[in-house]
Formats: sequence, C-alpha cells, structure tokens
Amino acid sequence: MHKGNPKALLPIGVFLVIYLGLGILFEYGMNIPMGFYNIPIVVAFLIALLVACLQNRAVSFEKKLDIMGQGVGDKNIITMILIFMAAGIFVGVVGRSSANSVAYFLLSIIPARFAVVVLFIVSAFVSLAMGTSVGTITLITPIALSVAAASGFSLPLCVGSVVAGAMFGDNLSFISDTTIAACNGQGCAMQDKFRENFLIALPAAFASIVVILINSTSDSVATMVIPEYNLVQVIPYVLVLAGGIIGMNVFLVLIMGIVTGSVIMLLTGATVWTDLLSQMGAGASGMFETTMVAILVSALCALIRIYGGFDALLHFIKRIFRGRKGGQLGIGLLVGAMDIATANNTVAIVMANPIAKEMAEEYGISPKKTASILDIFSCVFQGVIPYGAQMLVAISAAQELGYAVTAFEIMPFLTYPLLLLVSTLVFIFFVPEKK
Repeated sequence: MHKGNPKALLPIGVFLVIYLGLGILFEYGMNIPMGFYNIPIVVAFLIALLVACLQNRAVSFEKKLDIMGQGVGDKNIITMILIFMAAGIFVGVVGRSSANSVAYFLLSIIPARFAVVVLFIVSAFVSLAMGTSVGTITLITPIALSVAAASGFSLPLCVGSVVAGAMFGDNLSFISDTTIAACNGQGCAMQDKFRENFLIALPAAFASIVVILINSTSDSVATMVIPEYNLVQVIPYVLVLAGGIIGMNVFLVLIMGIVTGSVIMLLTGATVWTDLLSQMGAGASGMFETTMVAILVSALCALIRIYGGFDALLHFIKRIFRGRKGGQLGIGLLVGAMDIATANNTVAIVMANPIAKEMAEEYGISPKKTASILDIFSCVFQGVIPYGAQMLVAISAAQELGYAVTAFEIMPFLTYPLLLLVSTLVFIFFVPEKK
C-alpha cells in the first residue's frame, strides 16, 4: 500500500496555527476585545495555499494552477457559491425589519421559555426539506438574532441552536449534496441510507432538545413587551420556509423570497426603490469572505490530494484501526480529517468515497452503513469547526444585522453535532448489527 506523503498536510497545520492559534491567543490569552477578528480567515487560507504551492517542486507552477482550477471548478463548489450569493441578496432585501417581524410574531404565539427550542426545530425541518444547512442558517439566523434581542436569551445560544438544527437536515435530507455524494459513492439506495442514518440521528435530536431546554432555563428571560410589527413583512420568510418544507429547489426558494421581499418592502415603505439594488449588492457583498473561503479551500484541497496528503491519512487509519467496529470508526475519522482540511462536508465525502469503499470491503461493512457513517461524521465535524461555511455564514449574518458574536462563543451550544457523534459511537460499539 502507498504510504502517501504526510508532509503534504503541512498547509493545514500552517492554517490552524495562524487562524486558530493566533485567534485563541489574541482573544483569550491577551484579552484583546474581538481579538479573533484580527485574524482574517481569507489571509490565513492564502498563506496556507502559498505553502502548498511552494511544496513539491517536481510539479510546475502552471500545472499547480491547473490542479487548483479543477478543484475550484467542482460542481458542488460552484453550487455553494451561487447559494451564498442568492442568500446574501435575500438577507439584503428583507433586512432587519422583516426578521424582526418574524421573531416578534413567533414570540407572540409561543411561550418565551420555548423560543430557542422552536429555533432548533424550525431549522431542522427547513434544512431537511431544502437539503442545505448553509441556506437554512442564512435564512433563520436573522430570526434567532431578533429572538435573542427581544427575549433576553443568550445570543450564542440562539445562533448555536440554529446551526445545530440545520445540521440535522444536512445529514438526513434526500436532496442534500452530502446524501447524494455518500450514496452514489458507496452504491446504495438513498432510502436504505436514510433508515440507517435516522435511527442514529433521532436520539441525538431528542437529546439536543432536552439540552437546549436546560440551557434556556439558565437564562433569565425578561417579561417581553412585544414591539409593534408589520405582519405583512413576515410573508417573505413564510414563503421561503414553506418552499423549503415542501422540498422546492433552494435556488427557486431564494428567488421567490427575493422577489416577494422586494415587493413587500417597497409596498410597506420599509425601503424605497432607489435603495433596493444597493441593498441587494450589500447583501451579496456580505458573503464575500465566505465565498473566498470556499474557493481557497477547494484549491488547497486539490493540491494536497495530488501531493499524496490524503493517501498518508489512509495509510495511518488502516494501520491503527482493526476489525469491523474499528473500521467504521476509521472511516468516520477519515472523512472527519478531510472535512477539517477542506471545511466542506460534501467535498470531504467525495474525496473519502473511494478510500472508504476500499476500507468497507476490507472490513466487511455494508454500503448503507458506510454511506451513513460518511455523512454523519462529515456533518459532525462540519457542524463544529470554527472556519466551516455554516459557522461563517451564521457569524456573517449576525454582523450584517449589527450583532457581534464569535465562533468560540457559539461552539459550546452546538448540541446536535456533538450528541450525534455520541449516538453514532454508541451504535458502532454497543448496538449489535443486524445480519
């Protein structure tokens, strides 16, 4: 077996030192206010990409550009970038007033102590229907921000519950890129993978609701005075949520939200037509950093794979893990390591598929089990890494609406991904497999 090239993983280490290391030092070691924002993630990835380009002198720079171009040109990357743009425009159009109207309407009909649980459940169902956690987080985060402001619940708790709920649907949805990639790569039917996956995810979801309720009771919820709101401004969100629940294409859902939001914002006087286009542009511009991260990560990932970095990961996993249960954990850690490297769970699955299939055959693991493990572990890691698209979109949406929150403030409240990991390990090591 080819041992690969562990040195090819150096750019990942460089990025982690620059972004996470310096961010933690500034924020918590030196107590610099908003110190984490002093480390621009785009610059950190550019430095990591430069390190990758300086490696492997046997490959010309022109060839490296070709390799990076192929990585950036992947269909999943292009789709994600377009979703970023469309979602940013939607947020720019509906803005704070529409989000506030949705939040105040929900709070007027739901007891305040259950508001955060409702955010988790709504995010879970919308992402399950739409098949995209990024789109869900972009749409629901403004509501979470307004709920936090109106109810007194912790802002990181509300945002974290949205991110956690969105990962539920990302993991299980039939139209999710991760489901499609895992099932196609392992050669199993989607319904078989869903059944295998659902039995693991459901206990984690119920446990998450309990934990969120406990966290909610620790906050002192004020007696809320619901401000006046224009119920008509809720319509864009209602249409988008309904479109997601019935399974409409995410692009159609966002276009519908943009059109209806524009009309309603103009009719209610929330904006004027001369400002509408600039608001759209501002919303799209707000997704610049997230889009650049997706592009840089895909280019970096392409080089690391060519250099043999991922072959080195495979060699390490097969040397360490033995037996069927160990093989399942090895496959999970394989796709998890690739997700840490790429910050994209779909790309991580696509890269891990051929290696995981080989490991599954060697360890005697069924295709549906392998597909389920790939999807679960990729979503677990994607749901908690501080530089993933999901986290960046949530933080970006908060910043656009005037709220400041960091990844490390949100991470303690990412209940579902962590409990999904626990549930998965229980099923792997303690639940007997059906023959």
